[in-house]
Amino acid sequence: MNTDLVAQCRIETPLGPLTLAATARGLAAALFDAQQHQPGEIDAPVDPRQAHLALAARELADYFAGKGRHFTVPLDAAGTAFQHSVWRALLGIPHGAIGTYGEIAQRVGQAKAARAVGAAVGRNPISIIVPCHRVVGRDGSLTGYAGGLARKQALLRLEGARS
Repeated sequence: MNTDLVAQCRIETPLGPLTLAATARGLAAALFDAQQHQPGEIDAPVDPRQAHLALAARELADYFAGKGRHFTVPLDAAGTAFQHSVWRALLGIPHGAIGTYGEIAQRVGQAKAARAVGAAVGRNPISIIVPCHRVVGRDGSLTGYAGGLARKQALLRLEGARS
C-alpha cells in the first residue's frame, strides 16, 4: 500500500462494502472487507469528497447500475515493476471478456510465468477497476479471487462474461 495516502472512504456495493484509498496522484486501493492480502489499517483521514475517491465512487456506482463499462479515475497503486506490468495487462481485458493467466503472462513477455502472474493478480489492490476478476484458469475454471469466488462470479455475471 502506498505510504503517501491522503484520504480514504468506504462505499456500499451490491457485493459488500469497499474501502477506497487515494494518494494525491490517484486511487491506490479498492478493497473488499475480508479480502486477502489486506494492508491492515489504512493511515489516512476519511474524506469521501477527495477528488479521486469521489470519482471512483461515482464510477463504481455506475458500474454496478450497469451504466458504466470504463473507469477514468487515475490509478496510483503501490507494487513492483512486474506487478504493475500485470495490472496494466489486466486493464486490457475488455468489459464482458475473460483472459487466462497464461495469456497475461504472454502479454507481459513472461510466457512461462503464469504462476507469478497469478500471484501478481492476487495482490492487485484495486478491485473491480483493475479487473482481476476477469482472469480464469486455462480450462475456463474460476480460480482464486482475493475478494472471494462468489464475488468473482457475481462480477462476471454483471458484465455478461462467459465463465
